Order: sequence, then structure tokens, then C-alpha cells
Amino acid sequence: MKILFDTNVVLDVLLARAPHAEVAVQLINLVDRGRIQGVLCATTITTIHYLATKAVGRRVAKKHLQELMAMFEIAPVDHDVLSKAIDCDLPDYEDAVLHEAARAVGVAGIVTRNGKDFRGAVLPVFSPKELLSGIVASDA
Repeated sequence: MKILFDTNVVLDVLLARAPHAEVAVQLINLVDRGRIQGVLCATTITTIHYLATKAVGRRVAKKHLQELMAMFEIAPVDHDVLSKAIDCDLPDYEDAVLHEAARAVGVAGIVTRNGKDFRGAVLPVFSPKELLSGIVASDA
């Protein structure tokens, strides 16, 4: 299953944001073990670099990015993605860019803690708990 991870889910892990980090860590572990094919939007990488550099310094931020980029596929953001995001029926352009980048690489869905931001999405949108529960149920 190919899933695009919203920036907030990745930041929950990197910044150990309780109570959200526990489920997010489990999902990223599933990516690491190959149970989920994880995808990050290119804009997620730039946002994480910016925030992680401020929080933990440049050297540690670089290490985090290298680990993420080794584990996740990166969905590019190009002219086509940006143009489609303008016409997308999502209220926030940044979320629309993420959604259209996800569509461009053929994901099965998006995992986010902010599902309301993706009202009007064409792709299925899961909370971290919903996605984890669905994967656990399919393994049973």
C-alpha cells in the first residue's frame, strides 16, 4: 500500500509530539519494514529541514532528512502539480499541492492528523489511528 504522509505526521515523530508520536512512530516503522510504501511530498522535506534546523540544529536536521529520504519515496512538485493544485477543491493551497503531488505518484491515500483540511479530496484520507487500525485488521 502506497501512502503519502502529511508533514504533521512526520513532525510528530521527529519532535516527539505527545500524544501523537506513538501512532506516527508505528506507521513509520511499517514504512521502514516495507509493510507500507511511504511517500513524502517534496514540500514536506523543505518544511522539515526548516523546522528541524531551528529545533535541533543543522547537523542533526541533515541526518533526519537523509534517513527520511532513504526510507520514503519523494513526490515531486512541478508545474503540473502546482497548476492542478490551483484548481483543486481544497481550501488550503499547501494541502492542495500535497494532494496533487500524491495523485501524481499514484498513492492509495494520504495519512494526516488534519483530515478536515482535506475535505473535497479525491484521494482517501486517513488519520494515523485509522490507517494503523486498517493495516492491523488486514494482517489478522
